[in-house]
Amino acid sequence: MALGLALALTIVALDLAVAGRVSLLFDLCFVVVCVGLALAVRPEDFFTVGVLPPLIMLTVFVILGSTRPGTIAHPQDGLVQAVVSGLSTHAVALGAGYGLCLACLAVRQRFVSR
Repeated sequence: MALGLALALTIVALDLAVAGRVSLLFDLCFVVVCVGLALAVRPEDFFTVGVLPPLIMLTVFVILGSTRPGTIAHPQDGLVQAVVSGLSTHAVALGAGYGLCLACLAVRQRFVSR
């Protein structure tokens, strides 16, 4: 869990340094992090990783929405509006990362049960 959040925050820091906002770079790296976490975890922790991608993105956007809302929404937006805007803007990456994470876990579960 901590590794996933640390990687996501590192990606956001790099993306903000390069683009000045959360961009496609974050989306692509987020999907890779989700798949990487699904492949790296022990079978006992499948459930934890299975619910982790939305929580990671939500946590990152709450941090950004409270400190720099202009990076995920309009600068004058409040915390809730910035988080909702950020989640809706990056929903495709969230869906892809979550779907691939669950697919990897399902394949791994199938091979573990054999």
